[in-house]
Amino acid sequence: MTVPFGIRVDRAATFYGRTATQRSGPDSRPCETIAAVSHASPERAARRIAPLDRVRFGILAAGLLCWATGLLPHADAVASLTRVAPLLLFLGTVMVMVVILQHSQVFDVAAAGLARLGRGNHAVLFGCTVALAAATTIFLNLDTTIVLLTPVMLALARETGAPGLALGMTTVWLANTASLLLPVSNLTNLLAADRIGLTPLEFAGRMWLPQLAALLATAGCLWWFYWRRRHRELDVYRSPSLPPVADRPLFTVAAVVCAGFVAAVLAGVHIELVSTAAAVILLAYCLTRRRDLLDWSLFPWRLLVFVTGLFLLVPAIMSWGVADLLSVAVGDSADDAETVRAGLTGAALSNLVNNLPAYTAVESVVPEGHLTPLLGLLIGTNVAPIVLPWASLATLLWFDLATGRRDGGTDRIDVPIRRFIATSGVLAVLATAGSLTALVLTG
Repeated sequence: MTVPFGIRVDRAATFYGRTATQRSGPDSRPCETIAAVSHASPERAARRIAPLDRVRFGILAAGLLCWATGLLPHADAVASLTRVAPLLLFLGTVMVMVVILQHSQVFDVAAAGLARLGRGNHAVLFGCTVALAAATTIFLNLDTTIVLLTPVMLALARETGAPGLALGMTTVWLANTASLLLPVSNLTNLLAADRIGLTPLEFAGRMWLPQLAALLATAGCLWWFYWRRRHRELDVYRSPSLPPVADRPLFTVAAVVCAGFVAAVLAGVHIELVSTAAAVILLAYCLTRRRDLLDWSLFPWRLLVFVTGLFLLVPAIMSWGVADLLSVAVGDSADDAETVRAGLTGAALSNLVNNLPAYTAVESVVPEGHLTPLLGLLIGTNVAPIVLPWASLATLLWFDLATGRRDGGTDRIDVPIRRFIATSGVLAVLATAGSLTALVLTG
């Protein structure tokens, strides 16, 4: 079967009657592959994630060994796990929520509505998706952006033929780089709240210019690396009709739960309590009406194993003299140089380990009362951890959802890892430098 614009249909990549496409014909080129949305078999997914699973279990085993042998003192281990417990609860329950929401078709309807706004124009679609991802991150939370918008973007690519990788990168980049403006925007901001001691409006007053700098850098890199004409196959994408809903009661319950989730987060309810309530409601519905959706794949054990291991292993490493090295790297001069050093140190450590333990590690060596260096550290741990897949939990969540690792029935995109690292590295440098410069100018 053929379709216009030299597109060949790959029947093996069909999903719900839709097709993934790739360029063919005499003018074809090994274009920077627009990752086709397809159906990932459980066997293929298992083969792809097995090495990462070994890494996850290795990190957890190393952390538990440090605790058991006393290399990590018992009190420090308990304190670290206590601090991360709400995050683990959030991660465990929110992933249950999102998988059920995917089956409800809420995301399919949302994707169709977003595509209709663009009217086939990729530039308009680019602006809509950038604004949506940035607003969701700023006012809700970066992990919420990943959880709620990634399925929307994947369904959007499937329905319209818009570039799937571009839509996916818009989500994951802005989930990180748009998380500077408000305390709720990033879990690192919440970890820093007690030390910083600013109200949400005061916090925004200090961070609005750094946030603007990060957004401009992100939009520029997105367009250049993923959205401009050479990176897409169609001049005009398909404007879809609203899809029929197969299970109207599930759709209604899921839509209400999703709206309640957003409203509760905006109202300031602890995000882990909101996600738990949402998951319980959806699980209760499935238990009575859709038991076919209940299986062990709902439980995100990979993420929980990895995060738990990190928060045991990193404190142990810090006790081996790393804290002294970080103290030297950051300094205590209470000037612009300390702010820049704190930001760059946080950026480097976040990409080496993960931004949450990186923030707690560097925070511990920033002297009390040094507010601007702490804000610089937040820039480094919020904006920069986009280079490696484990650098932030948002990026880990995105890889799990976008590549279909958790559920053989979800949409997926192929993410060329070298291209991901290279382009994300450019953005990390530009956004971090721009945001730190803006902070220094307004400090």
